[in-house]
Amino acid sequence: MTSATIKDLKPGNFVMIDGEPCKVVGFAKSKPGKHGAAKVRLEGMGIFDNRRRFLLKPASADVEVPEIDKRAAQVISVQGDIAQLMDLTDYATFDVSIPEEFKGKLEAGRDVLYWKIGGRLLIKELR
Repeated sequence: MTSATIKDLKPGNFVMIDGEPCKVVGFAKSKPGKHGAAKVRLEGMGIFDNRRRFLLKPASADVEVPEIDKRAAQVISVQGDIAQLMDLTDYATFDVSIPEEFKGKLEAGRDVLYWKIGGRLLIKELR
């Protein structure tokens, strides 16, 4: 994990909210008042669970930003909601749960793009 100042984030960036990696979908910044600094309110959408999460902090506060490792893999087999993938760079094999939008579309031999975020895996695109 790396850190960034909350005021530097924009919609489309990624941030950790409540221990979950989220994509920033909303950003609101208030003006500084008589008794405090400017506040930033971030609205994030969970990458793994698609839940909305909110973060309210002073504009100068630091937040954690997840490191996303984007890699290519080939589908070895599909069994129910689990796909077995082989990484195309180091040939490691691992199991990943299939997201809703790709159910029924994955078959053996197909290439996919997957994200590795803090030890968790997510299939993002079919190739």
